[in-house]
Amino acid sequence: SSQTITGNFANVIHGLNANHLTDQVILRSKRMILDTLGVGLLGTSTEVCHKVTQYSKIYSSDISSTIWGHLDFRLPPLYAAFVNGVAVHSMDFDDTWHPATHPSGAVLPAVIALTEAFPQEKKISGLDLLLAFNVGIEVQGRLLRFSSEARNIPKRY
Repeated sequence: SSQTITGNFANVIHGLNANHLTDQVILRSKRMILDTLGVGLLGTSTEVCHKVTQYSKIYSSDISSTIWGHLDFRLPPLYAAFVNGVAVHSMDFDDTWHPATHPSGAVLPAVIALTEAFPQEKKISGLDLLLAFNVGIEVQGRLLRFSSEARNIPKRY
């Protein structure tokens, strides 16, 4: 039977596992993660990050994740990912693909916030985190390739 592009895409993503992470992918992923964390920590001092942090304080949950640079402040995973993502991108030094997209700044805050939300007995390994990070990067890269809008960005600016 014929398969849709979306179905094929979902099958590829679902089929990824830690065995697909080559030594080179792991090394590059670790570098991307360290770079994103560094830029994100620097970004916590920006005005826009302070504003979204203040805005997000109205949300609470039994499940919480860390706000980078604030050991005593946690938010529900969705808002922690949002605040940390804003921190990463607020300096605009996070990694970039061409056409314009910032892969790690969108993926890493979400992955870290989700991993922190797991109960203690279900914590994921570092290799699982690297896999989740790479799946997120792969999804973003494939969506970028599917997008005619993204391909036209250089012509519009």
